[in-house]
Amino acid sequence: MSDDDHLKNLLNFIKQGKTIIKDRNVLHFSYLPTTILHRKNEQGKILQSLSPILKHSRPSNLLIYGKPGTGKTLVVKKILKLIIDDNAKENKFPIKLVYTNSKDEMTLYGLLVSLGSQLGLKSQKPLTNNEDWLPKTGLSISMVFNIIIKTIIKNKFNTVFVIDEIDNLADLVSKTGKDILYQLTRANERIDQGSLTLIGISNDLTFKERLDPRVISSLSEEEIIFTNYNAYQLKEILLDRIKHAFVDDNSVEESALNLCSALAGREHGDARRAIDLLRVASEIAEREQSSTIKPHHIKSAYRKMEEDKEITTLKSYSLHEKLLILSVLKAKKFYTGEIYTIYKEFCKKISQKELTQRRVTQLLSELELSGMVSGRIISQGIHGRTKKYTSSISYETVVNTLKNDTIFYDLI
Repeated sequence: MSDDDHLKNLLNFIKQGKTIIKDRNVLHFSYLPTTILHRKNEQGKILQSLSPILKHSRPSNLLIYGKPGTGKTLVVKKILKLIIDDNAKENKFPIKLVYTNSKDEMTLYGLLVSLGSQLGLKSQKPLTNNEDWLPKTGLSISMVFNIIIKTIIKNKFNTVFVIDEIDNLADLVSKTGKDILYQLTRANERIDQGSLTLIGISNDLTFKERLDPRVISSLSEEEIIFTNYNAYQLKEILLDRIKHAFVDDNSVEESALNLCSALAGREHGDARRAIDLLRVASEIAEREQSSTIKPHHIKSAYRKMEEDKEITTLKSYSLHEKLLILSVLKAKKFYTGEIYTIYKEFCKKISQKELTQRRVTQLLSELELSGMVSGRIISQGIHGRTKKYTSSISYETVVNTLKNDTIFYDLI
């Protein structure tokens, strides 16, 4: 049978096969459910915090914290939609609620352009000089910011800027020295008509430690913390998604549902992780033409997602972080000194200047926090204590991920 015939047969099999998924969008992270379970108090707090904007007043700046998958972004987007819809009915005064994720933008310039475009600023130069525009490149950060402020004043916008993963913006600020956060939090000193409120969403409870004290005082006028979901809450969230996503409410076996909730529950109560796990398991079940999702489908999905997560994480690392992971894998005794020696040899082979041992020790600690390596303190008696590191990712996964990068040819 030719490849074409095989593919045609496979396509026909897929088209004629059983389907247990009714609406795949419900199992996607961007889906906004009608009801957000177990976040009633948080929704109320955010609505109360933003409610002054409905009375033509400026709300306080707001910081929202919580681990990934605790519903922060979902709740904020729902409250923003509620306010926009309410204001549109009565058409009281111009409100602009703008959302951007700072991880989607590589530069401060790109982030500001994203905010400006949602205020109605075009990237193409207008035919008349009366219209404002914001080119995608070519201006200084301060000029871009001035154009945004001018647009708010000109249109008398009551504006809320929502910056998701604001800790990433804080990192961009520290690298460039352009403290746009300070300018955003002090913008109202320049706005005589309209207003600007900043909502920051962060997975990192400690990111404020990297900020200028002047920014902290004005940025965190109010703070809300989203706690982790427990396994019972995750199960209820999954049941709600199952109701809308699957052809039959019984498409997921009870034991599979419990396993899915438990696996996600032990990873900081991450609802997004639980939903992703259910989605991947449902796709595996469909390929097997199973009428229900069983525990082994959940286990297969979990293994696949773990491997995918490791590969994605490894690809995102810097060259020296990748070299360190290889060094840990190549080490025999796994002590920091041995790992550093192997790392230096790797650097020499590829003509790279090695980092200091102190910096390498810091990187190993960061890799340990990310779960890519694990370390434990070993007592050496009168010689004190040292740390042993082992890799949490398999040698095969590392090789398969790095083998297409020519710089690693002689190392793996």
